[in-house]
Amino acid sequence: MGTHSEGAPAVALPSMLTVEEVADLMRIDRKTAYTAIACGEVPGVRRIGRCIRVSRDVLLRWLEQGEAKFAARGRQ
Repeated sequence: MGTHSEGAPAVALPSMLTVEEVADLMRIDRKTAYTAIACGEVPGVRRIGRCIRVSRDVLLRWLEQGEAKFAARGRQ
């Protein structure tokens, strides 16, 4: 089981996510998450030394915007 449940409020997640938590949230492999982060495809990334953290709020907003764009295209 992942670190969150479907429909769980954002506050259930820490404000800064690990790559593992990002992968769980996006339902992708951890290696895929690292690759997307390295390519600049994931917003809200902060590197602190060798640690990578992702802003929960920025990531969730980005995912919601993508869903909204997809829904709008489906209505056309």
